[in-house]
Amino acid sequence: MAERVLQGVAAAPGLALGPAWVHRGDAPGPSASAAGDPAAERRRFQEAVAAVDRDLERLQAGADPQAREILGAHRLMLADPELHNRVEAGIARGLGAEAAVQEATEELAALLAGLEDPYLRERAADVRDVGRRLVAALTGRAVGLRLEAPAVVVARDLAPTDTIGVDRRLLLGIVTEQGGPTSHTAILARSWGIPAVVGVPGLLEQVQDGMTLAVDGETGTVVLEPAPETARQLEERLQAQAEARAREQAEAGLPAETPDGRRVELAGNAKVPGDVAAAVERGAEAIGLLRSEFLFMGRSAPPDEEEQYQAYAEALRLAGGRRVIIRTLDIGGDKGIPYLGLPREENPFLGVRALRLCFRRPDLFQTQLRALLRAGVHGRLAVMFPMVSTLDDLRQARAALEEARAALAAAGVPHAPAPEVGIMIEVPSAALIAHRLAQEVDFFSIGTNDLVQYTLAVDRGHPELTSLYQPIHPAVLRLIDEVVRAAHGAGKWVGVCGEMAGDPLGALLLLGLGVDELSMAPPALPKVRRLIRAVPFREAEALARQALACGTAEEVETLARPMLERLAVESG
Repeated sequence: MAERVLQGVAAAPGLALGPAWVHRGDAPGPSASAAGDPAAERRRFQEAVAAVDRDLERLQAGADPQAREILGAHRLMLADPELHNRVEAGIARGLGAEAAVQEATEELAALLAGLEDPYLRERAADVRDVGRRLVAALTGRAVGLRLEAPAVVVARDLAPTDTIGVDRRLLLGIVTEQGGPTSHTAILARSWGIPAVVGVPGLLEQVQDGMTLAVDGETGTVVLEPAPETARQLEERLQAQAEARAREQAEAGLPAETPDGRRVELAGNAKVPGDVAAAVERGAEAIGLLRSEFLFMGRSAPPDEEEQYQAYAEALRLAGGRRVIIRTLDIGGDKGIPYLGLPREENPFLGVRALRLCFRRPDLFQTQLRALLRAGVHGRLAVMFPMVSTLDDLRQARAALEEARAALAAAGVPHAPAPEVGIMIEVPSAALIAHRLAQEVDFFSIGTNDLVQYTLAVDRGHPELTSLYQPIHPAVLRLIDEVVRAAHGAGKWVGVCGEMAGDPLGALLLLGLGVDELSMAPPALPKVRRLIRAVPFREAEALARQALACGTAEEVETLARPMLERLAVESG
């Protein structure tokens, strides 16, 4: 058979070459039984819930931190009162337990699938996974993947619990016809270093069991029955990839220090506590940003203090004494979280979000702050407030933190009495008054993703404005320079936690501007460490000064690109 190339969406970097194992769904069986007595159907449903929860708990016990977080989210979905109310309403209308579960989970999944936020849309698959497991428990069917030899798993879509349960030693790669790069399966694949490509049209029509597949998780391409020359080239790339990974592991413990002695702290960004372990494994010296939104999304009610405390404590324990900066809730009307009751806004990125929401919901804010302070006894906690645009914002946030501390102290609850406190600089007004803000914080963390958006008036998610979203634009660099000077003038440190920190060109300029800490997605840590260890600070500083005098992003890139290419050659 001639070689064929299919194009999908890159979901997890890496290369794979091996036989296909096609997963066409779980074993067939009845989707619903005849409805019986409503009381009996309710009892069957509750027994299925208990059985599925036991199964998820068993998987959770043997899982890594990232998988444990996902399974924990599934267990929360399983216990969600909204799901139970919908199922019981269906049973009351005369449906059998299976049909009521299918109806309820499909309704909830459809609500999530209709949201604008891609992360929340992908949670629809998680709700359907919970429903699938409940129906399987009700009908006595088995679920899951059972590999017996190394293979590339091919499927219409993969439920995250299936992925977690598979023997990773046999999982060479993942290719799916549906799904997106923010699905839990894709997140797991990235965490485990397994290449994955999703969204491949017509995949199952063209792939049979045993067919040789070449998977490129960087480009999103899948080659069916690769020709000998294609296979040879891929094997050479696989060998180079293995050598690069070995070098990364050997370098993970090296400091990010320039040849002339400038030290930069390299930190990892984390969306969930499980990401902390992946960052530490790649040599992160700290966690520069742990987002707390994962606890609040994809559910019908906000997490209570105990649930938040357990999650934050887990992150601090996984960090092993390294600083963990946990950002307070950064959510607005764009996230589509029904229980918050936020009205639809014409400009949600300029509306009631982040601190503005927390100030309007002190109950929500105090619960989170108490949980954070309680968790602080398990490690080195730093609390960071997002979307500070005025000095009053900072003072009000600090007053709320002190209120939470005082309440815990009065109740005799163990807590961290004085964690480091910082703010995100992501609004131009904050950058321009950084000299005043610096007097009342321990650190700054520049969120370049939003700083670029607000400075250049470009919606970073707008498909037609991609070319205008320019992190290295001189206007953005000047604001960063202003913030660094203000922080250092007050004896405070400043980091960057936006995507710019993990981009070699961005990291080179940030180094030259004097940024003290760079926090990024864990996979970017090795290349940025290598870059910093290769470039003298005096050269990076001179480059940054020249970049500040440029008029366009194109001029900055033309200026910096030769140095970046030279460093890439020198560092191998």
